[in-house]
Order: sequence, then structure tokens, then C-alpha cells
Amino acid sequence: MSYAYLFKYIIIGDTGVGKSCLLLQFTDKRFQPVHDLTIGVEFGARMITIDGKQIKLQIWDTAGQEAFRSITRSYYRGAAGALLVYDITRRETFNHLTTWLDDARQHSNSNMVIMLIGNKSDLESRREVKKEEGEAFAREHGLVFMETSAKTAANVEEAFINTAKEIYEKIQEGVFDINNEANGIKIGPQHSPTNPSLPGAGGAGGSQGSSCC
Repeated sequence: MSYAYLFKYIIIGDTGVGKSCLLLQFTDKRFQPVHDLTIGVEFGARMITIDGKQIKLQIWDTAGQEAFRSITRSYYRGAAGALLVYDITRRETFNHLTTWLDDARQHSNSNMVIMLIGNKSDLESRREVKKEEGEAFAREHGLVFMETSAKTAANVEEAFINTAKEIYEKIQEGVFDINNEANGIKIGPQHSPTNPSLPGAGGAGGSQGSSCC
């Protein structure tokens, strides 16, 4: 399918926070309770619609283990967006956010949009990290924040789509040099504003997020 832009994402965070489950829920609308540890990098893609334009998201799901950190670093370059994920039921995954963020900022382009995700919001009874703590961390570091559940699909659509909206706004403001693919953005064949085949309906791509409860 033709698209106006392609945005590259990377999902980062500790092992077991639900990175692969978030990707699977977003791309395939399903939850896999038992997921093998990601070795190296996994990949997913999905089309969404923003402002009547088709946007293709290419999402790289990285391994959280220290042993794969050097592989992960090579994927920061060329990413327009990052989802930084922690598990609300495991405080140590929240405590490690600063390390992940430092890594991301050091190895990515300075305009990369970073969304902070507190995952597993369905496990409220086991919560160790308050929502306010996530909000405060995001405020302090200039991130967008959201709590999600890969299991119930709550806010999963919004997390990926709101990140794309931020990237799209930065393109409109001229912040991103879209002619430089190293920024994680590629102009698609559908980009020409005079192209009559642009889908103006905006209904395709599931950007309504209706699957979220």
C-alpha cells in the first residue's frame, strides 16, 4: 500500500516489561501471555492515518538484556520515535529509565520523539510505581507519558499513534529534515500534495483507537 511518510520507531526498556507484547497488540491486535525473550531485534509494521495521510510505522522491538545493548544502540540511529517502557509492577524497571534515556539521547538524533510507557496497567493490585511518578519523570525529561496494558489493549493504539502525531507535527514545523533518512523518516510515493489519490477520509489505519477500553 502507498503511504505519504514512513516513520521508524524503536521500543526500549528492561527485559520483561512487555515490549514485544505491546508491538504484537498494536500490529496484530492480539496478546501473547508467554513470549520468548527477544534475541537481538524483532520487527513489526502497521499503517495508520494522520491528518488524512497514510503513515507507515516500522517498529523495531529490541532486547532488554545488557548483552544486546550494543545491538540496540545501533538501532537508535535512524529512529524518529522511541517508546521507553517500564513495568508498573517492578520498581527496578522504573529505576533503570535514566540509563535507557541517557543511552537513547546519546545515540539518536536530537529530535527523536520519546514516549514514556508504564505498561501492565491491568495489574493494579501489584502496582509498585504510582502513575504520578511516571508523570513526574516524563515532565522532568520532556517526554510524553502514558500507561498501557498490552493485555487489555488499553492505550496501546494511542501510545503508538500519539508518538506519530508528535513526529508529524515536528515535520510540519520544519524541525525534522525529511530529506535526511538518518532521521528515521522517509517520504513515501504518496507524498505529493497534488496527488488526487491521497485518502482524505482518514478512516483507514485504525487511528481511532476504538479497541481501547
